[in-house]
Amino acid sequence: MADSPKVFRVAFTGDFYGAGGSPRYRDMGLSVFDSHAHIQMSRFEEHRPSIGSDQIGDAQGVVVLTPAVTAESVAKAGDLLAIGRFGVGFDAVDVAACTEADVAVFIAVGAVDHSVAEATVGWMLALTHHLRVKDRLVREGQWDRRSSFMGRELRDRTFGAIGFGGIARKTIALLKSFGMKQPVAFDPYATGDTDSVRLVPLDELLATADFVSIHCPLTDQTRNLIGPRELALMKPDAYLINTARGGIVDENALFEALQAHRIAGAALDCFAIEPAVGPHPLGALGNVLLAPHCIAWTDELFRDIGRAVCNGMVDLSRGEKPRGVVNPQVFGRAGFREKWARLRG
Repeated sequence: MADSPKVFRVAFTGDFYGAGGSPRYRDMGLSVFDSHAHIQMSRFEEHRPSIGSDQIGDAQGVVVLTPAVTAESVAKAGDLLAIGRFGVGFDAVDVAACTEADVAVFIAVGAVDHSVAEATVGWMLALTHHLRVKDRLVREGQWDRRSSFMGRELRDRTFGAIGFGGIARKTIALLKSFGMKQPVAFDPYATGDTDSVRLVPLDELLATADFVSIHCPLTDQTRNLIGPRELALMKPDAYLINTARGGIVDENALFEALQAHRIAGAALDCFAIEPAVGPHPLGALGNVLLAPHCIAWTDELFRDIGRAVCNGMVDLSRGEKPRGVVNPQVFGRAGFREKWARLRG
């Protein structure tokens, strides 16, 4: 293809912006576009739970924060070339429908690794040192109860990762200075260097790990992966951490295990039903930490994700494949290639 692309229109979903159209976030990586005059930005005028086909208009790329992308969303795709997910999860995107509509789907591969890993370690420390309880003791004037809440260090304990992708690898790297035992991981699809962990079956991980941390996507194979049987395998002083996706953990089974103190505690950033419009049942328990799917949200995270997604759009506009495409077969489809070629026609 030629070196001078035509105008490439990129639209951002409405949840990136607040009242009056002002950005909600300090840095969304938009500076990537500063040196690419052919990129024209716009935003959806409203936020909807699912993207409507009427919102896409003549955009060739759409950057999506939280709305679902359904078959209806892309039914009249027009010139749409790509959906760029502002993150790494894509369970809310109907990838098959996008492929059928000649639309590529890509994620911000690698951009979230450090932030989620740092949040995971922070939660491990908060759980083992009873930070929530100790904060409350001071606020409620119960200083003399402090001896009842002795913590435990990370030293000599075992970290177990369910899923051994970039986030799990970064978490293990951050944990090296804490003097922990060799970490274990369960991942039937693990590739690349696995020397930093001992790969084990899921049941062995659950029975040996002091921290069971979930870092796998939500798929048909992982839905309710952690249920009553699996929780029963965990040690009574072990903790469960989920920064991946709701639906991987059976929340009713987890509630029962926590209430009965069959495991020591849990920290969850994601839930089977999101957003949670009322108090979550797990919030009634004292041995659990909860966050509204934002525990890893930092200025740096949004900057890095934004740069990754914006660079992906620039790549597409130049006739290059972006990183993190989850439906690479779309590049072989005649409809997609015809739309892509029109950028240079």
